Amino acid sequence: MNIQLEKMKQKQECERRKRIAEEKHKEWVQKKREEERRERNRKLSKEMAEKATRELEKMQLQEKAEVKYKEWLKKKRAEEAEKKKKEKEKEKEREAELQEKKTRSEKIFQEWLQNARNKPRPVLNGYGFPHGKSTGL
Repeated sequence: MNIQLEKMKQKQECERRKRIAEEKHKEWVQKKREEERRERNRKLSKEMAEKATRELEKMQLQEKAEVKYKEWLKKKRAEEAEKKKKEKEKEKEREAELQEKKTRSEKIFQEWLQNARNKPRPVLNGYGFPHGKSTGL
């Protein structure tokens, strides 16, 4: 009976150890799963943070590009306005020169007309002689 009792004790001890081993295994598996879940969450949050950072950088870059474009556009419009202004000034100068030329030529024409009225007229029946008289004979 002593042997049976000892075998029974050994069997119980074996089962107890088995149960403890199973419990430890279950705890280990549970800890492992929890650790893996935390690791996934950490990776996910890291990815989200990186993605947010990339988006922010992209938006900042886009804003910078937009600001530069607006500056360029403003500069271009100013240059065009300056160009138009210069062209208008040149056109005014040309018109002023034309007007001056026209006025000068009109004045010269009037002077010519005035002088043409005061000049003596050639005699019609002169036959090639100055003032209708023969000279030097």
